[in-house]
Amino acid sequence: MSKKSLLALVMMVAFVAISANAYGWANPDLLMNSDDVEKIAAKPDWVILDCRGKEAYGKEHIPGAIVLDCRKDLRDGTERVLKPAQLEKILGNAGIGNDKNVVVYGDAKDIVHASVGFWILEYMGHDKTHFLDGGLTEWKAAGKPVTTEPKTLPPATFKAKVVPSRYSSTDEIVKIAKGETKGIQVIDARTEKEYNGKESRSLRGGRVPNTTINVSHELTYDKRTGKLLPEKFLEKSYGSLDKNKRTVGLCQTGSRSTLTYLQLRLMGFKDPANYDDSWIVYGNSVYPPYPVENEQWINMEGLVKMSADIKKLKKEIADLRKELNLPPKEEK
Repeated sequence: MSKKSLLALVMMVAFVAISANAYGWANPDLLMNSDDVEKIAAKPDWVILDCRGKEAYGKEHIPGAIVLDCRKDLRDGTERVLKPAQLEKILGNAGIGNDKNVVVYGDAKDIVHASVGFWILEYMGHDKTHFLDGGLTEWKAAGKPVTTEPKTLPPATFKAKVVPSRYSSTDEIVKIAKGETKGIQVIDARTEKEYNGKESRSLRGGRVPNTTINVSHELTYDKRTGKLLPEKFLEKSYGSLDKNKRTVGLCQTGSRSTLTYLQLRLMGFKDPANYDDSWIVYGNSVYPPYPVENEQWINMEGLVKMSADIKKLKKEIADLRKELNLPPKEEK
């Protein structure tokens, strides 16, 4: 090969490498595929964490995986993240120590369970946390084995090194809403209907004033495979944002927005955070009433749906009574 040809080859390889980096994840090590997980499955310094809960885990799971319902076991009854001391005990008892690499997974249906686990571990300062792209759905699609045999690990010591910046509080969000704090980007990960106040799961519908963009979490992953959309597609959704600015995701319970947090981390945002209280706290505020844009107090769409469901139920009851030769029920 001539020097000219060799130089051309070197330049081509360099161009491909640069292009791959430019159009790939900024932090690709956070994401794993089924082959990656299979390679580390038997390694003692790794923990595979099934975040779906005991019922789903009992039906089938990745061999060697332990289980926690990351959406429930690591949060309280209102789906607020537990205190660091409580998490230290739960994680330690599960066999997760500070020295362990952890890969969390869910499936196409329960992807948010896994992203909640990812965010909480990162919030606790565990810098050895990874996410299985596609979870169990992708694992099975790749022809990997599953089992029903449970796995437990001996207790370990987990000491939290809380990273406060990864948590956004209601106080911070209220200041953004009132315009007292500027320069922070807010992503609403709820559906467009929730964002516009047409669908509400709290006393008040609407959105936080000064929210930057609405990107429903449903539009950021493949519901069939459970895999995240490639970075080049997510750039179309988040491309208007400045990766050097603090960026906060929110939703109804701070669950869906943990998937937003994961994506921001993958894309190289310098200061991403999750608003844990989210709309379940913000939208239910009456005293003090936090500012709401496009505020709706009555969920008309929900009432219409409820009315339709009642009519359908009444018809089914009438049909059943007729089938059983019972007299029609008298209206009161």
